Amino acid sequence: MDAEPRPPGTGPLQGVRVVELAGIGPGPYAAMVLADLGADVVRVDRPGGPALGIDPSCDITGRNKRSLIADLKTPEGVATVLDLAERADILLEGYRPGVAERLGVGPDHCRDRNPRLVYGRMTGWGQDGPWSHTAGHDIDYVAVTGTLHMIGPADGPPSVPANLLGDYAGGSLYLVIGVLAALQHARVSGEGQVVDAAIVDGVSHLGSMIHGMMAAGVWQDRREANLLDGGCPFYGTYRTRDDGYVAVGPLEEPFYREFLELLDLTDRVPPREDPHGWAALRDAVAARFLTRTREEWSAHFEGSDACVAPVLSLREAPEHPHLAARATFQRHHGITQPAPAPRFSATPGSVRRPPAPPGAHGEEIARDWALPPRT
Repeated sequence: MDAEPRPPGTGPLQGVRVVELAGIGPGPYAAMVLADLGADVVRVDRPGGPALGIDPSCDITGRNKRSLIADLKTPEGVATVLDLAERADILLEGYRPGVAERLGVGPDHCRDRNPRLVYGRMTGWGQDGPWSHTAGHDIDYVAVTGTLHMIGPADGPPSVPANLLGDYAGGSLYLVIGVLAALQHARVSGEGQVVDAAIVDGVSHLGSMIHGMMAAGVWQDRREANLLDGGCPFYGTYRTRDDGYVAVGPLEEPFYREFLELLDLTDRVPPREDPHGWAALRDAVAARFLTRTREEWSAHFEGSDACVAPVLSLREAPEHPHLAARATFQRHHGITQPAPAPRFSATPGSVRRPPAPPGAHGEEIARDWALPPRT
């Protein structure tokens, strides 16, 4: 059964107005995060349908938003965006550097109308630098930061981490942090500003701890040679008898002892402190996990502190007992989807609207935002 949506306007960002100039990738996700937390997000779509070739009703990043159509190649479309910017707290755009300016909706154009506006810019390479005007995608940005180099087998190519690490972790979430911090400054000072969120900056920032470990000499600049990159036999994945996988991570000594006890390997494997014995330790652990199915091992480790979890597929994850108990996934408007995160005790976020069809709310937005009439 579909979860009942909360009343409109819930969330800590209730009353915050956001304009999203429609695009692809990290911009729409960032706007969804703000909308989930209660912001009134108006997406300005271009004529001709959505930027992505998927059914808009299935595009979860469009949830909790409203949409109107504006052709930014016309004076009327530009005027609509400037009218929205005048009434907004935050504007998000993800064009290449200089495009918004050429269209007439750049930071100066918008902040001339609204000096308190926070203007969030989302790109891969950033607003400046020799590559700032070149095309790229998540995999390129992750590659040049050194992050992609860390992921994958030692004897094979780097593994592609979907687009979660670059677009969303290093891009969207840093944009959200940036515009909310700038919004706080604007409310205190009355002064808006431009937030330059670049995926290469965010992904590099995510690697802060690793760079510190490398400086300390406890991280090698190669794959599968370190504690957290699959090089360690007690931090990685193992195949089970039914060709499933389990993930193990008992890094702390008490957890590791419990791990070995439950595998019946205590006193049968080399000491974990000696990396020279890691190959033999890995072989012993791998052999044990091949004796049972993924579900049998899940039941065996249930309730323990051995830090073992089944590797679930996207379709399986919502049914896991822990995620189900927390309602980490919810069903809204016929789609099973992740619930808003994080959680707030007094002002919870919610899924209030289904994904917005392009242009579906023009009259409603014009009324609620008191936009001037267009002839």
